[in-house]
Amino acid sequence: MPETEGKPVPSATEPEQRGTRRFALQLPVSVKYADGKNQDESALTRDVSARGVYFYVDSKLAVGSDLEFTLTLPSEITLTDSIRVRCKGKVVRVEENPSASKVGVAAAIEQYDFISDTQT
Repeated sequence: MPETEGKPVPSATEPEQRGTRRFALQLPVSVKYADGKNQDESALTRDVSARGVYFYVDSKLAVGSDLEFTLTLPSEITLTDSIRVRCKGKVVRVEENPSASKVGVAAAIEQYDFISDTQT
């Protein structure tokens, strides 16, 4: 498989493995994970799909870790009003970049709830 900047790129003969469309969106996200301290951390997404999200955080998370995150999907995605979504999921991949201060985290969404502005 050819590579671009160290990352595999599917060739024309290889099928796309993603089952859902990804939206390249930089959205603020609040991430909550249990590391013995029940930490909250602000993050920024790189992309979002119906099955998962990729975001950048300051702390390294362990693959398999449970987490909860909340983000607001903009009207460009929902085709209606913006919608706040609280998701529960698991870390499926962690990408460290020695030259960057942030850690890339891919998380699978296992459960989600739409929340109103009055809920926290």
